[in-house]
Amino acid sequence: MHTLNRTRRKPSLSLPILRASRDQHHTNTLTLGNLLSALGETSFGWAISLFSLLTLLPLPPGSSLVTALPLLLTTAQMVLGFPHVKLPGPLARLRLNYAKFRKTVLRLRPITRRLERVLRPRYQHFFTEKSERPLGGLLFVIAFALFLPVPLSGWFPAVSLFIAGVGIVERDGAVTALGLVLGVASVLLTAAILTILTTNAGAILS
Repeated sequence: MHTLNRTRRKPSLSLPILRASRDQHHTNTLTLGNLLSALGETSFGWAISLFSLLTLLPLPPGSSLVTALPLLLTTAQMVLGFPHVKLPGPLARLRLNYAKFRKTVLRLRPITRRLERVLRPRYQHFFTEKSERPLGGLLFVIAFALFLPVPLSGWFPAVSLFIAGVGIVERDGAVTALGLVLGVASVLLTAAILTILTTNAGAILS
């Protein structure tokens, strides 16, 4: 007689995003606003996770000046105490390339699989009304580092924001804190690269 396994496997983090984008692709309604609505528009965590994925799409250099704008908007709304994400009309109507988006989500599977094993509600003080604004402030700084078109630094803050966003979705303070720590490291990396570039430019011009 086989022993029943009482531990159910957690659903994949990427499954809701893949399903929603696939369904909207089939109906030709895949836009940023529609996808966010399907994932739960009132959740800042889903918005941060989704927008960070957009910045990881295979786009030309300097595209982060555009793709990071939704992250700056979302995190700024957290700082200002908005009850949910409010996208401007043109941004909500932005159409997404399904093939590129799906490929980006699948590229993150090694990260999401590891997160799925450890995610659980804990350290709830991260998500109180009192903590939301400071949390949004830290995420805004990380998003600003992503916004800057600094060579070799964009991937790191984007992944950090994705991890933090997943932590917010699952109300896991430990995973959110991990995303913040990695995000602060990415801010320091961006600052170091900027310092080197500025120093070298000054040496060339002098």
